[in-house]
Parts: sequence; C-alpha cells; structure tokens
Amino acid sequence: MLLVGTGGQGQITLLQILSEAALIEEKEIKTSELHGLSQRGGSVEVHIRFGKEIYSPLISQGKADLVLGLEMQEALRAYPLASPKTTFLVNRQIVPIPLVKNLTEEEVLKNLKKISKNVILVPASEICKKELGKEVVAGIYLISLAAFKKLIPIKPASILKAVKKIIPSRYLKLNIDSFNLAAKLS
Repeated sequence: MLLVGTGGQGQITLLQILSEAALIEEKEIKTSELHGLSQRGGSVEVHIRFGKEIYSPLISQGKADLVLGLEMQEALRAYPLASPKTTFLVNRQIVPIPLVKNLTEEEVLKNLKKISKNVILVPASEICKKELGKEVVAGIYLISLAAFKKLIPIKPASILKAVKKIIPSRYLKLNIDSFNLAAKLS
C-alpha cells in the first residue's frame, strides 16, 4: 500500500494507526516514509507492506496493490510503483501547488486511468466537512473505508482499536465519528 499526499494531511498519523492495527492482528508489517518539504505542503509518500517474510519496507516498481491518495495530483506520483492491477482510492480534492500549472480533476483522472482502470474517487474531504464540520479527518475516513471495502488486509475493528490508542483524547470523538461515517457510507 502506498499512501500519498501533501504535508499536513496526517500521513504519519495514518501510518501509526495502520501499523498499530496490523500489530493488533499480529500481522507482519514494514513501513517507510519519504517526504520532501512536508511542513510546507510538499509531497509525502508512505510505503506500507503487509505479509509474510517482508524484507524491505519499500514497494518495488509496479508492485503497489493499493494507492491511497489524500490529494488527486499526489496520487499521480505513484506511477512508477503502480500497475494495471493497482487499485487507486483517491480523495476527490486538489490542493493547488504554487507557481505551477495545476491539473484539473478530469486530467488527473485521465492520467490515473492510463495506469489502472481500478480508480475509486471519493469526496472524503467534502463528506467529512459536511457531516462532521472538519475535513482534517478525511484520512481516517479513507483508511477506514479501505478496511470496510477489504482493500487492505486489516479488519475495520482493528482500525478502530488503533485509532483509540493513537489519537489524543481531545480529537478522539471526531476521529471515531469519521470511522463511523465510513462504515455508514461504505
């Protein structure tokens, strides 16, 4: 699984939750994070590998089973790691990149479909803002949705247990509400 987005979207928190959920299920997991100017909205890429006898945390070229994109343009960064078998679960959101021509939703979708026909666009930020008043939990919504749709080898109950362990108490209710929203809409 490759998790991509821009700095400030919570990739490292999502990585901690997925890692904890895997440990709850006694699954082997290896992870790696690669980021540029993440504190300034730069690209953040998180590699997550579940399975038996994992020797490297990095996903090999063309071997990503799932790309979870917290932002549409960032999902395109997965191109070298994706194949026609890769599923893309992407937040229908475009964060403008300063000083460059940004792609439209149609352009991003067209390019993603050149890689794989398995593209699922979800307006996660919009749903979370409308239903919960905050779009910051879109990442929790997406990993929960991935679990409910069986796109990752982790049970939704383990995601919820991990959320309860990792998220600070003052933000816990909002994150649990995001998980429950994904359950309701999956």
